[in-house]
Amino acid sequence: MNALARLSASVQSRAAERDDGGMTTAEYAVGTVAACGFSGVLYKVITSPTVLTLMKDVIEKAFHLGF
Repeated sequence: MNALARLSASVQSRAAERDDGGMTTAEYAVGTVAACGFSGVLYKVITSPTVLTLMKDVIEKAFHLGF
């Protein structure tokens, strides 16, 4: 077996042993940016006057049901 074949076999065996179960740093960064963007949109929707009025109406109806 020549040196190149031994090197190739060594690299392949090490790659097979490696566990890539977690996310890489770049994937964490993209996930974090996406989560921040989604939370910003959700905040704007929840604090919009239309949604606040709907939530207020639902709460008022719940209190008027008489538990």
